[in-house]
Amino acid sequence: MKPARALLFAIALATSLGAAAQYQWIDKDGRRVYSDVAPPADIPAKNILKQPRGSTATAARSAPAAPAAGDSAAAAPGASAVTAAAAPASAASGAGVDKALEEKKKQAEAAEAAKQKAEEQKAAAARADNCKRARSAKASLDSGMRIARTNAKGEREVLDDAQRAAEQKRIAGIIQSDCK
Repeated sequence: MKPARALLFAIALATSLGAAAQYQWIDKDGRRVYSDVAPPADIPAKNILKQPRGSTATAARSAPAAPAAGDSAAAAPGASAVTAAAAPASAASGAGVDKALEEKKKQAEAAEAAKQKAEEQKAAAARADNCKRARSAKASLDSGMRIARTNAKGEREVLDDAQRAAEQKRIAGIIQSDCK
């Protein structure tokens, strides 16, 4: 029975080695990333820490960089054809991701702007309502009529001159802040 267990363990170990084909790299933010998918094209070769044996990412990254505009005459014709063929493939794969990401970012910004605008409109409507009420209360206080209100105990009390002056001062502050 022991040889069967050893054989089973060896088979399990051998099959798990295929799952060890992992990539490891450092992204642009300095974080270590582990994945079974090759790193994006914008990750420089020096930031790739580990990759599976026989991966094609090594060949693509070891291709010479595209020559600068001033160096194009000095570059060999064969080398420029290789870099020209490699550049569109990497640019096309990265550009599709960037466009989708930029579109989502624009939509999120538009939604945030719409939300902020709705909040500002709601606040403006509340200020307009407060202004209208304060002006109405000021007109009542300025009319000279006796004003009564109900206190916390539910009793009716008439405002005296000191209370009337304090109420006029409070309403003047509301008008000053909300009626612009």
